[in-house]
Amino acid sequence: MKKTSAKAKAAKVTAWDRVKLARDAKRPHLADFIKLIASDFEELHGDRLVNDDRALIGGFATIEGEKVLVLGHHKGATVEENMEANFGMVNPDGYRKAMRLGKLAEKFRLPIVTFVDTPGAYPGDTAEARGQAEAIAKSLEVFAGLKTPIVVVVTGEGGSGGALAIAVGDKILMLENAVYSVISPEGCAGILWRDGKAAPLAAEALKITAADLAKLGVIDEIVKEPAGGAQNNHKLAAANVKKAVLKALKELKSLSVDELMARRYNKLMQMGRFN
Repeated sequence: MKKTSAKAKAAKVTAWDRVKLARDAKRPHLADFIKLIASDFEELHGDRLVNDDRALIGGFATIEGEKVLVLGHHKGATVEENMEANFGMVNPDGYRKAMRLGKLAEKFRLPIVTFVDTPGAYPGDTAEARGQAEAIAKSLEVFAGLKTPIVVVVTGEGGSGGALAIAVGDKILMLENAVYSVISPEGCAGILWRDGKAAPLAAEALKITAADLAKLGVIDEIVKEPAGGAQNNHKLAAANVKKAVLKALKELKSLSVDELMARRYNKLMQMGRFN
């Protein structure tokens, strides 16, 4: 019998397989990454307007002696945490908290590391009433203009504007089995084919995998996962993320503020331009 090569095995992993892996409840979540990557973490709370959205957590941390601001979507690992964190679906208060902390990092000249893992922003009427669309748009504007290095890591689901609101950065890293898309495969299938069962087809068409997005220039680097997915070895997955983040920070910190901002602007302007 012929042995199947590693490359052939990798090719068999479909976009829909990646979606299922990205949503695996046993994958490392924000709290796991913070615990395994940072030597300390001091959480900061509230948007100073409404409340403290638990779907988005941020605070100061140290990564191998590097002082940073960590921001990320918090899904939770238990049913109780899921409910408290609204399954990682952020309200306007959460995005306003992110902006407040981002400006604080800029003030103290600290790099920002954001962890993206959300099915999307909370779509409820209470969020709309408090200005969900405005909060996301404002967050895009604020993060695009922050005069400090920003490294983004897509660790699970990168869902639509809910993800993009804290995903404007100088270096975009993405775990091997993470997905990043303007809409969920189910949502796309419902719109285009009027059939949610066409989600696997939609996942392929949307080009939402790390490999596809690297080819399109949307992300800068794919972070390798342990065999079978990050859920199988949290420590190794976090170690790989830590290495990639430190490498990105080292490069970005060598740039002047003017160079950093010019590169970020050019990066954003090139998105969506294809030959």
